[in-house]
Amino acid sequence: MAAEKQLACTLAAGEKQKTWFAEVRRDVFEAGKPYAIIQADTPHDLFHLMGVPVVTNQWWAAIIATKQLSGDYLDGLAKLGYHEDLCRYCSLGLASTLIDLKESAPWGGLPKPAILCARLTCDCIQRIFSLWADSFGAELVAIEAPGSSVLPDRWWELSRHRWEELSEPYRLDLMVEELGTLVRALEKLTDRRFDKAKLRSFMERVNEQEEYFEEARQLIARAPKCPVRISEQITNVMAAQWHRGTDWALAHARSFRDEVGQRVADGIAACPEERLRLMWVGAGLWHNTDFYTAFEERYGAVFVWSMYLPFGPDWYIRYGLDDPLRALASRVVTMNEVLHNPPYAPSWIVKEAGLNRIDGAVLLMPKGSRPSASGTLFIASALEAAGIPTLLVEADMVDARGWDNEAAEKAMVNFIEKRLQ
Repeated sequence: MAAEKQLACTLAAGEKQKTWFAEVRRDVFEAGKPYAIIQADTPHDLFHLMGVPVVTNQWWAAIIATKQLSGDYLDGLAKLGYHEDLCRYCSLGLASTLIDLKESAPWGGLPKPAILCARLTCDCIQRIFSLWADSFGAELVAIEAPGSSVLPDRWWELSRHRWEELSEPYRLDLMVEELGTLVRALEKLTDRRFDKAKLRSFMERVNEQEEYFEEARQLIARAPKCPVRISEQITNVMAAQWHRGTDWALAHARSFRDEVGQRVADGIAACPEERLRLMWVGAGLWHNTDFYTAFEERYGAVFVWSMYLPFGPDWYIRYGLDDPLRALASRVVTMNEVLHNPPYAPSWIVKEAGLNRIDGAVLLMPKGSRPSASGTLFIASALEAAGIPTLLVEADMVDARGWDNEAAEKAMVNFIEKRLQ
């Protein structure tokens, strides 16, 4: 049974996404307006600035998984000859285009985009997005992911003000050039001219939005008991992130901060019987978010932390916007790596565990997603060294076919009873 939604903001965020997607479909089919399909670690800001709505590939995969349709799509992909080791998170969107589920397609399915954009963070991305673009007859803009030679473990101390130092000038030079290619493609698509002053203003609005999330993050971390379950944190934060910098996103981030603040002031806990504080490390378990609340009643074990809320303030904020395109490049150039790769991710997650008084950590280990899984053992080792017990859960974030709920719950019970109590 799905956990109740405790925040008014959560209902508003869900309704916004449904309404917005219906508007995008209508505009594409009826008015011929362009929209884009893009990866989560690409510069959404440029698309918003140029008036091109975006559907984020990972968001769409999560929608498919939530509606329990990932198995149908992935089985269909296998029948077409695609190998089973493809990253499901990134290939599920392609599957939803190649396999026709007719009226079962989530929210009516994806209309034809005018452009696709992906950052080449692993081996499969270029091929998946090339095939996807070919299937639509749409343009693909691929963005490089240049490797770092400077790997500061306390990157969050540099990211807001010293981003040039963090990202390395030669890598930023390349990324600015890459973003320039994307800008020219968007100018051609929209018949609009890119304006650096408008980008600077837009990024200032993004900073403001993330500052609201920073306040909410601190409220949650400092509260005696967690006021907001992570499933509701994720819904509210990511709805705003997909629309970041817009009037709606700013207003929603502010409302979320205010509602969290009121719950803390009123002493409201998501689980009044909270006794153990857990963190979820990795992408969301989109096909079974009820897992996050399954251990509250018996053990008072509450998932209070995921990466989605704290990552925005620590990584998206950029101060010093004299060259806004370069500042944006500094956000894109290492975006996925800081969430998953050592030494970036282990040190950050250990720091977050301390701030949130975490008793135990559950780490998602998706075999088919190399960027998401490559640093998991390093993260677990760092947490254990910091005195925080860990449990590895081998499962995919969107593919429920290999999910054994009984076994997963048994592992959690064993973890709680033997290592946390």
